[in-house]
Amino acid sequence: MVPRVKLLAATLAVTGAVSVLTPGLASANEFQPQIEQLLANKIKPWLSDPVIISAVKAQNAEHDGLEQGRIDDLDQQWRDEAETGSGPLIDAVTGNDLSAFLSTKKTELDGVVSEMFVMDNIGLNVGQSDITSDYWQGDEAKWQQTYPVGPDAVFIDEVEFDDSAEAFLSQASLTLVDPETGVAIGAITIGINVEKLF
Repeated sequence: MVPRVKLLAATLAVTGAVSVLTPGLASANEFQPQIEQLLANKIKPWLSDPVIISAVKAQNAEHDGLEQGRIDDLDQQWRDEAETGSGPLIDAVTGNDLSAFLSTKKTELDGVVSEMFVMDNIGLNVGQSDITSDYWQGDEAKWQQTYPVGPDAVFIDEVEFDDSAEAFLSQASLTLVDPETGVAIGAITIGINVEKLF
């Protein structure tokens, strides 16, 4: 019997998972139906939770008018702190109520989700279940294909083998919306272990 990892690798090699953009949705792999089902059933129902909405709106207000130079400085500070796993900026984000909420949701999904992080309206981290390698996501598709696109945007990235997790992962990102106004306020990215979707 062929091990699941080798079988999955062979399948991905044959199908050649590539990013394809469609209105409101970017599909990157053959696991799109399972990922969409996961999002609909296990993720979207809690995206309007007050813990998420209040944290994002508060950071949007705090970062209003933040210039790119300052964003770059914060991102570099985060990267430096990430090398040791701690520091004032990382500790402030990972220690907040939103990060605790995301960590709980990740645990509830029992290995299907490898990480979750929420971004504000300029792409800076607001909360996360695990420490990300950088603080600013505004230069990456996970943010560019969601928040700026609008309230209904979903971006499903390619499946890639993650050496540290020793698993095939895809990232699904969605725009976060203020339930009172219907206006986009930020975005969330969910790392998904596609092997757990079977």
